Amino acid sequence: MTDFKFFHPTEVRYGDLDPQGHVNNAKYLTYFEQARVYYLIQLGLFNKDQSFMEVGVIIADIHITYHAPAHYGNALKIGVRTIKLGNKSFTTEQCVVDETGRMLATGTVVLVTFDYEGLKPIPVPEEWRMKIGEFEGLKV
Repeated sequence: MTDFKFFHPTEVRYGDLDPQGHVNNAKYLTYFEQARVYYLIQLGLFNKDQSFMEVGVIIADIHITYHAPAHYGNALKIGVRTIKLGNKSFTTEQCVVDETGRMLATGTVVLVTFDYEGLKPIPVPEEWRMKIGEFEGLKV
């Protein structure tokens, strides 16, 4: 967890719970997504006034491993880091930790840079490569 330079805070809401009283597994996808958007904002690749159609990324693959349950009212931090820059995609690693630092979930997400008008994958823009590489210390 110490390798993550970016975390986004969130709190478990009542509506996030399943009948067993812990966070529904599907909600982790939402936690991951929200943190990724703020990660892109921090890196200057997206801003709150843009249309989501301009983001230029689409999820190709996602994997989540659940380690421990989260419960109502837990203060969570969702970590995001880019671990691989490809030609037309990049891979993020994400985690969810609680207020004690306990790891609740980990996962990877492959994001394809995408032209929504042409409906096709496009090369990762050079500006994105530079900003991600600089922030993460990746070779571009």
